[in-house]
Order: sequence, then structure tokens, then C-alpha cells
Amino acid sequence: AAAKDKKPARQSKLAKENNISAAEELEIKEAFSLFASPHPDYPSIKEGAIPASAVRRVLAALGTPPSSSEELQELLEAVDPDDSGFVPYDHFIAIAALKLNNRSDDDRREEVEAAFTLFTGGSGEEKITISALRRVARELKEEVDDQLLKDMINEANGGSGLHHGVGLFEFEGVMKRAGVFK
Repeated sequence: AAAKDKKPARQSKLAKENNISAAEELEIKEAFSLFASPHPDYPSIKEGAIPASAVRRVLAALGTPPSSSEELQELLEAVDPDDSGFVPYDHFIAIAALKLNNRSDDDRREEVEAAFTLFTGGSGEEKITISALRRVARELKEEVDDQLLKDMINEANGGSGLHHGVGLFEFEGVMKRAGVFK
């Protein structure tokens, strides 16, 4: 029951300003934090700053690496205009959001299909079944009540029943409603 009560994260002011979901902001913040540390030039930014040399790696961790050296240079000029060698979080989130928002529909489709395949176990199944959800819960070492799994499937497929499972289109709708994909 605890999973049902969990509310999706609210979009922050920065996320709204940069037209990204709360989930996308969390993804950016997690990748940024791998390289970030407090910086004396940015005392008011709790997330700190990253070395400019880490920008490419953080964007790559987000699945949106610069497409060329020229693009990387343009991004660095935007986020570190004074050439200080450091990039604060509020500057970085702007370019990361731009890169995320500029992903093509094909890229998004590939992401949805890859996530769907995680649930189907790569078995070629065309539907996510209750046994697939049980397997994922086991792999994640989560104890999830069968009734909750049944409810998840019924909610995802619009109440079509367990035998119907959850198809790719329905899965994509659930992920969009959850703010994972736009």
C-alpha cells in the first residue's frame, strides 16, 4: 500500500523554467552530483559546481553527449562564459534540459522500447504480464503484494484484465503520466 501512497515528485522552479519533468531534473541532478563539489565562487548553489572538463562526461551519463567538439565548445562557452573552469548547477541544468528536449522522437521511442524490454525480460513478449512484474520485483529485491501487481496491470491497460497484459503503447502512456517520458 505504501507504493500507492507515494506521490510523484513536484516540478521545481528550475525544472519549470527549463521545460523538464521532475524525473528528468532528478536524473540531471544525480548525474551532476557524481562530479560536483561545493565551490567558493557559488556559495548559494547547494548542488555546487563541476569542473568544465566534466561537462562531456555528465552529458554522456544522461545519454545526451555533445555530437561534436564544436558543440561541446559552444556548450562550455554558454555554461562557463568567464572561462573559470567550473560550471554551477543552474547553468548546467539549462544545457542538459536543452539536450534532453532536443532528443529526437526516434531516440525517445528507443528509450521507451528499451525500458519495456526490461519488463518483458527481452523474451520477445509483446505484453508485460504479472509474472514479468513478479520477476522484476524479485530482481529488485522488492516484496510486492500480488494484488498490487494486478492493480498495476489493470490501471496500465485501462482495466482490460490481467490476461490482456500491458502493451508497448500502454506502457508508454504510463511512463508519460509518471513524468518519465514526455
